[in-house]
Amino acid sequence: MTRIASHRGGTLEFGDSTPRGFKATAQMALEEVEFDVHPTADGAIMVHHDATLDGTTDRCGVIAELTEADVRSAVIDYGAGGHPLSLSELCAIFRGSHVDFRCEIKPGVGGIPYPDFVPRVVRMLERENMLHRTTFSSFLIPSLDELRTETDRPLLWLVSPPVLGQLGPAAVVETALAHGIPEISVHVDTATLSLKQTVNDAGLAFGCWAAHTAQQIEKAFSLGVKVFTTDRPSLAIAIREQERGGSQR
Repeated sequence: MTRIASHRGGTLEFGDSTPRGFKATAQMALEEVEFDVHPTADGAIMVHHDATLDGTTDRCGVIAELTEADVRSAVIDYGAGGHPLSLSELCAIFRGSHVDFRCEIKPGVGGIPYPDFVPRVVRMLERENMLHRTTFSSFLIPSLDELRTETDRPLLWLVSPPVLGQLGPAAVVETALAHGIPEISVHVDTATLSLKQTVNDAGLAFGCWAAHTAQQIEKAFSLGVKVFTTDRPSLAIAIREQERGGSQR
């Protein structure tokens, strides 16, 4: 069965990485919640997509240069007055849920990985008893390499369209195998049956991201990918239920 991952807690339904969206996702008939993490200047780990507050809140500033209190004081756009959550708070929301974690390790401003951040995230998830329910993802091979030294949890390489175009499918597969990465995910618009076959033939799992429209969601299901992320989890669930109903008739 193709798994559904609520991207940032369902951005197009609830706002970007909002408490409301994560709480709603925890009750949905889907399998994963996707989220991103960044460090603060005083050692907290916050759940937020961008390295800055500028694009999705009423505040500005680089998260790694702000205190936890500064980040918490921001109000998320279209988020019903919600404020950014800490990783610990997110764990509390999902600890009693059937929905598992898909944690993306984000870089800082300029695309540079945060020093010594990966071990801190792993230790936090372990303390919160959520590590065993977490798959880690990143666009950056160095971050995935670091994760592989810190944990035996599943890893996922997010392959951007430019990287896929520049390397080509064979080199992408070769790179994943060389770095011990068992799963590849591409933008849904670049996903094809041929690419999926190439990845699967190498013994790797294949998924996609950014399936937000009905057409993109239906494509992900028709390809039979392992999992896809979507900003519209309710729509994805409805389409899956409709397809299941049709197959049973």
